[in-house]
Amino acid sequence: MSWETIVPFAVFLTITLGVWGFLTTMADRRPSTAEERLRRVLDPLTPQNDRKLAEQQQQAKFQARVSEAASKLGKSLRPTNEVELGKIRLTLLNAGFRSEQAVMAYYGWKMVGLVIGLAIAVPLFVTRYGATQAGLTYSILTGAVGFYLPDFCVGHIRKKRIEAIFLALPDALDLMVVCVEAGLGLDAAMRRVTSELSSSCPVLCEEFAIANFQAQMGRARKDVLRDLGTRTGVDDMRALSAVVIQAEKFGSSIGGALRVQSDSMRLRRRQLAEERAAKTAVKIMIPLVLFIFPGVFVILVGPAGIQIAKTMLGKG
Repeated sequence: MSWETIVPFAVFLTITLGVWGFLTTMADRRPSTAEERLRRVLDPLTPQNDRKLAEQQQQAKFQARVSEAASKLGKSLRPTNEVELGKIRLTLLNAGFRSEQAVMAYYGWKMVGLVIGLAIAVPLFVTRYGATQAGLTYSILTGAVGFYLPDFCVGHIRKKRIEAIFLALPDALDLMVVCVEAGLGLDAAMRRVTSELSSSCPVLCEEFAIANFQAQMGRARKDVLRDLGTRTGVDDMRALSAVVIQAEKFGSSIGGALRVQSDSMRLRRRQLAEERAAKTAVKIMIPLVLFIFPGVFVILVGPAGIQIAKTMLGKG
């Protein structure tokens, strides 16, 4: 059987499975109850909120199904070495993936990327180049790109998340210092920060909320703070956790320690902004040379070149 016969069947099968999955997802919507209908009559804005809530629930259900399927695929690729497994789990924690099935889902997505890459590359390159070394090489490279694509995605998410926590931490510490100096405890100050800054820095507030929940469940505060620094992956958060643990251990002022950390973090944030501003002049050279300089060169030198060409042709 030739590739010209296989490709249409593969496309038909993919479209059929996609339509079936979409219809199955749409058919799982539950009808609204009498209480929900009564609430909609009493509050006209309720249908919009219910619609958004239903969409979020449907999206969460679909993501759970996809993650479950990816987890089953990733069981075969899951490393047996505990050290390697711990590194992957820590990377996923820093990126915000805390589920117990996150590691298996991660390797499952790698397998899905490999299969999709090969499914796209093999019909494309083998039909064009045949079963030659070039066709097989391009197919393997495309499959490798699909296999390592989740690594780049997780790394990008982790980098953005760490940066968001780093930039929001000085402001959160300033508010925490005010709360502590006003007489609140550290746990109450963290809850206050979580409620006040939930819209401006949700990532940091989410981590503080998890730390508060762990402390309420009876864990030691030093363990909670160490886990907070490890879970976020931010060096300043680890330093903050160490400073707070030492302040509690030796009985010194927590407000003063938080103020010193806030000032040092704000200084680092300003230095980072100055560093990025200094790099702008170097980064702008590439578009300047590639796009702006040729246009300016044509405008300035073009008329002179035309006159020189006319003069040379006239003399000839």
